[in-house]
Amino acid sequence: MGFTGVLLAITPVNPLTTMGRYNGLVQEKDPAFVRFKGIEKRYGKVVAVKKMDLDIPEGSLVTLLGPSGCGKTTLLRMLAGLETPTHGDIYIRGKRINDTPIHKRNLGMIFQNYALFPHKTIFENVAFGLKYRGTSKDDIRGKVETALEMVRLPGVGDRMPSQLSGGQQQRIALARAIVIEPDVLLMDEPLSALDENLREDMRREIDNLQQDLGVTTIFVTHDQREALSMSDKVVVMKDGFIQQQGSPEEVYNNSVNHFVADFLGHSNFIAAVVEKKEKDFLRVRLGDNSSCLVSPAGDFVPGDRAEVVIRAQKMTLGHGKDFVQEPEMNYFFGKIVDRSYMGGEVSYFVELPEQQILHVINFVKRAPYRRGDEVYIQVDPFHCRLLKS
Repeated sequence: MGFTGVLLAITPVNPLTTMGRYNGLVQEKDPAFVRFKGIEKRYGKVVAVKKMDLDIPEGSLVTLLGPSGCGKTTLLRMLAGLETPTHGDIYIRGKRINDTPIHKRNLGMIFQNYALFPHKTIFENVAFGLKYRGTSKDDIRGKVETALEMVRLPGVGDRMPSQLSGGQQQRIALARAIVIEPDVLLMDEPLSALDENLREDMRREIDNLQQDLGVTTIFVTHDQREALSMSDKVVVMKDGFIQQQGSPEEVYNNSVNHFVADFLGHSNFIAAVVEKKEKDFLRVRLGDNSSCLVSPAGDFVPGDRAEVVIRAQKMTLGHGKDFVQEPEMNYFFGKIVDRSYMGGEVSYFVELPEQQILHVINFVKRAPYRRGDEVYIQVDPFHCRLLKS
């Protein structure tokens, strides 16, 4: 993904310019290319963003992830200048921009509804930002043609937006955002209006283009698959607060609380009490008086109440009659009460003897299990995480 940290090399050349801001010798990258410091936004008594600090490294793609109303779009709009912070400061390249007009912030923006001008040609749409920067006609033509080639839509400059599909219109919106060579690219739910196949294609387009340009990008979404597949850093938000931030692997595999573990994928939560250290793991007592081994992440002592978190994809099903115990593995026994066939995968819901339901997602290796089948669930203790309850 994007470069983070110290880099003594030639950065990627922006095809839109021969002397662009992404081209040249970089002595050291500022770890906070974009910085939110103590930022807060209130609408009367409603607090949309609550005293937040956040650093965005240069050249990275950072995703703000969370449910509707968590504050992620408000944060983006404050950076864009569309909302004024109630408290706190915003910096780009170390310069405070709270009082900088929108048109002087040099930001590229892509919205959910594309925001193309329906009465202008594709060329005019892409060239719009360049005209207001005093770019010469010859340079405008060259830059627009290059931008259209980069989004794989050359030769469509004379068409109108209504003559293009939704996916093509989204590419035009992307071309318009990058043609001005922005310091930061802002993307607010840009793929939510597309069908699933187009979303996947556009995810790859955006990911590849961001890496090629090296432009610092902030991407807002509520879709955890988008966040995990594209990001250098994921910032998980809820109720105006940052719940956790880190690499996709870190926030997915080492979620810090129930909300993050539940929001990022399909998780099972089982109430437990810590019993003792056992070799490289902790042994915990479950509600049905059985026990299991869990990864010893965190500061836990015997007697602590907690919950075991197990990802649905980390568990493996087997027929009860085929059960053979392996050392240092956890097992649960139950009956399939529901399932959803999804082609390459099957989503199973297994009821345990104490009536708790575990969600298991397995690849289809043979004929799927059926409702009513007696099964066992096997899971490595390494994939069983413990959270404070």
